[in-house]
Amino acid sequence: MACPFVRDVVDEEALVLRRAFRRERVFRDRLDPLAFPDDHLYERYRFSADGIRYLCRLLGPRIMHRTARSHALSVEQMVCVALRFFASGAFLYSVGDAEQLNKATICRTIRKADFVNRKSFHSINVQMVCNADCVISNVVAKWPGSVHDSRIFRASEIYQCLSQGEFSGVLLGDRGYGCQPFLLTPFTDPQEAQQAYNHAHARTRARVEMTFGLLKARFHCLHKLRVSPVRACDITVACAVLHNVACLRKERAPRVPPAMDWDNPAIFPDDDSGRLLRDQYVLNYFS
Repeated sequence: MACPFVRDVVDEEALVLRRAFRRERVFRDRLDPLAFPDDHLYERYRFSADGIRYLCRLLGPRIMHRTARSHALSVEQMVCVALRFFASGAFLYSVGDAEQLNKATICRTIRKADFVNRKSFHSINVQMVCNADCVISNVVAKWPGSVHDSRIFRASEIYQCLSQGEFSGVLLGDRGYGCQPFLLTPFTDPQEAQQAYNHAHARTRARVEMTFGLLKARFHCLHKLRVSPVRACDITVACAVLHNVACLRKERAPRVPPAMDWDNPAIFPDDDSGRLLRDQYVLNYFS
């Protein structure tokens, strides 16, 4: 009889014996991640069923598998895997256990949305601009944590656009920034009218602190990312985009911890024209 392990076997008995030795692949049943009430989904993914379906329609053309071979994950499963990691910040094997998938599948799935490569934890300094509705309009996430806020701002594209007059309006910044015509900061030693300005400035700027709080409360992975610096930057931007989607779709907002003091010592002096504009605001609205 022909050897059952020779590739070009023609003996029928040998084929039967080969099948007996072949190890069958076993696929575990995967639950439909959307077959749960919204409270369950929000607790695990930070989005309602409608919100997850919206993300699936948005991301589906970019992340869907071109074949159903090897029981490929559906778009819904891939989106929920990424959302679960962002929401919990858990290790990959913990997310895999929760989603009934192995660690390798979880890693590939999160990276397919250009997110995760588990190596180490590093600090990054993130610059964000938001509006009164806590919607993020600009994010820069690529600098080490040791780099000063004002240096990041001066190197950013939005600084170039504002300084060249491409955008109208002004930004509000803390005392760590130099006062400029397009970036108003508080007075260091305010007088009576300047105190009113500082109070209004602080109340308005509190929205960006609230936005940071919402972002970290919604996506716990941002508290301590166990990934390389490059991946951490990608994850931060991805969470900012998901935060905007959640805000615009009016998804349930998480509880926000007390605001933190973000001020840093200034390293650049105030611009003369910036001080003049700030004084004009005080004269026109707070005197």
